[in-house]
Amino acid sequence: MTDVLTAPGATERKRHLPALDGLRGVAIAGVLLFHTGHLSGGFLGVDLFFALSGYLITGLLLREVETTGTVSLVAFWGRRLRRLVPASAVMLAGVTLLAWALGPPDLLRFALVDGPWVQFDLVNWHLLAESASYWDRFGSTRVFEHLWSIAVEEQFYVIWPVVLLLVARWARRAEWPVAVIAAGVSVASLILMVVLLDPADTTRVYTGTDTRAFSLMLGALAATEPVRRLLARFGGKAVLIVLTAGLAVTWSLVDGEKSLWLFRGGLFAHSLAAALVVALCAQAPRSWVARVLASPPLRWLGQISYSLYLWHWPVLLLLTPQRTGVDGWARTAVVCVVSIGLATLSKYLVEDPIRFRARWARGRSGAVAFASAMAALVVLWVAVPSPAVTTIDVGRLGVAACDKAATFRGQCQDTGSAGSVS
Repeated sequence: MTDVLTAPGATERKRHLPALDGLRGVAIAGVLLFHTGHLSGGFLGVDLFFALSGYLITGLLLREVETTGTVSLVAFWGRRLRRLVPASAVMLAGVTLLAWALGPPDLLRFALVDGPWVQFDLVNWHLLAESASYWDRFGSTRVFEHLWSIAVEEQFYVIWPVVLLLVARWARRAEWPVAVIAAGVSVASLILMVVLLDPADTTRVYTGTDTRAFSLMLGALAATEPVRRLLARFGGKAVLIVLTAGLAVTWSLVDGEKSLWLFRGGLFAHSLAAALVVALCAQAPRSWVARVLASPPLRWLGQISYSLYLWHWPVLLLLTPQRTGVDGWARTAVVCVVSIGLATLSKYLVEDPIRFRARWARGRSGAVAFASAMAALVVLWVAVPSPAVTTIDVGRLGVAACDKAATFRGQCQDTGSAGSVS
C-alpha cells in the first residue's frame, strides 16, 4: 500500500525498480478481486504489501545507517506523515460525509465509531476489541475495517526505525544484528499465531500486530546483506519463476477462513516466498518475471495502490447492487472504475503535490499542518450527528401480541356462535 522507490544494496542505490511497482499492482488487484468475491485468495495481496514495506523501509534505514551512522527519527517520521496522512485524511473525511449523505444509518454509525481509531493507527486493535470478524466481508457495514492493515504497517513505521537506531548505536555494522532481530521476531510472531489461533474465528491472529509481524519482518530480513548474498549465490531466475508460480497457485486455491493451515505456518511460508520474490526482482530486474511486473499497466496500478486501497472498500459498500442496478462482474467493473478514478485524483491532486512540491509541508509549518488536520478530523467525528439507534420496545410488542391474540379468540367465538344459531 505504501511505497518507497529504491531498494537496498550497493548496486541498487538510487535506482528505481519498476518491478516493485508492478508487485504493488498485483497486490492491490488481488485485494480488489477478493473483496468483490472473485478471487478467494486475493486477501494474500496484503501479505505481499507487508513484505514489500518491510523490505523497502529496512533497506532505506540500512542505507541511512551506512551513510550517516545513525537514523534520524524525525526525518523518517516526517516523510511517512507526508506520504500517508494527506490521502488518508481526505478519504476519512470524504467517506464519512458520503456515508452521512448517502449511506444507511449503520454505515455512518460505524464510520463515526471506527474513524478516530483509524486516525490514530489503532483500528486493528479496536476492531478486535469489538469482535468484528474480518471474514464477514459480504455483509459488513464497517466502512473503515479494511484499514486494519494500514494500522499494522504504521505501527511498524513507529517501532522499527527505533530498533535500527539502537542497533546503529551499539553495533559496528548493522546488517547482521538487524538480520538476527528480524529473524527472531518473525519466528516469535509465528509461534504467537499458532498458540493464539481460534479455529472458530481466525480474525485475532490475522489482524493482530503481534501475530502478523512476521510478514513485515521477513521482508526486512530479505533486505539485509546476509540474505542478499545468499540469494546472489543460490537464487536465480529459475527460483524466481518457481516462487512466483507458487504464489499465483496459492492465491487461486486458498479460502482464508476455511484454510486453517494458513494460520499454522502457511501465511509464514507465503510471506517468506513473497519477500524472496521482492528481493530477487530487485537483484534481477531484467529477468522474465521482473519484466512482466514492470509492464506499464501494472506499474501504474502500483503507483496508485495506496489511495486505491484506501478508497475501494468504502466505494464497494456505498455502490450496492440496489444503488447501481448491477451485480457480479458488472458491479465489480463499476466499483473498480470509481475507485481507480478517486485514487488517481488523490495521487495527483493531494499526495504528489504535498509529498514532492509543498514546502509548507516540511519543518514547523508541516507540524502545524499535521496537527491542524488531526484536529479537523476530531471536529468531524464530533460534529457529524450519529444516527439514532433503532430500539425495540419488548413490552409494547408483548401487549400488541396479546391484543392480536385476544382479537383472534373473539373472532373465533363469534364464528362459533353464528354457526350454532344457524
